[in-house]
Amino acid sequence: MDFFLEVVYGLREGMLASLAIFSLTLIFSLPLGLIIAFGRMSKWAPLAFLSKSGNRVLGAISRFKPIQLITKLYISVMRGTPLMLQLLVVFFGPFFLFGIQLSSGYRFYATIIGFSINYAAYFAEIYRSGIQSIPVGQLEASEVLGYTKAQTFFKITFPQMFKRVLPPVTNEIITLVKDTSLAYAIAYSEMFTLAKQIAAARTTIMPLFVAGLFYYIFNLVVAVVMERVEKKLDYYR
Repeated sequence: MDFFLEVVYGLREGMLASLAIFSLTLIFSLPLGLIIAFGRMSKWAPLAFLSKSGNRVLGAISRFKPIQLITKLYISVMRGTPLMLQLLVVFFGPFFLFGIQLSSGYRFYATIIGFSINYAAYFAEIYRSGIQSIPVGQLEASEVLGYTKAQTFFKITFPQMFKRVLPPVTNEIITLVKDTSLAYAIAYSEMFTLAKQIAAARTTIMPLFVAGLFYYIFNLVVAVVMERVEKKLDYYR
């Protein structure tokens, strides 16, 4: 028991580091994902022009909004390449591309940036599916009632979207808890990195079991909290 408590004490800084990665990633990636989802849903915009008779008609030529192409490419790259590779690019990119010398303290910022831009891509697709699942009739009714686009989104679309995307968002959050261990790729000392170091120094796998227990309890807390939120939003029952 004493050795177990000693291992837990040795991992305390790593636990705090993992919690910081988890919390800051959610703070930045959740709103960023919504912005990316808006860009992803931008479409071709038809141009209107005047005919010779002076009537306003719809032209066959359309103006493409490049923001949609950029966001689709961004999502494709973020979801199609390993998170570990993205962390390495964020950390080493400034030096190899621009010759910028960065201090060791940049490891933490690189970790948060890498995790945030990666998870924002996944959240963006989840948000998009939730927004597009809202019946068009509700949006048309809001126009009839004189709602602005902002009012329609925050009063009609967003509450329903939030409820519908909660289960897949919960899955991503649980995955994020485990993915925090990937910070070792850029030598940032989070909990799993410290657990491996202690296990190697003491020639025992106890620290790894303690780390696994931490991840399990952390995910259990996340699952219970999100389940309660889901039940709270279950209006129909």
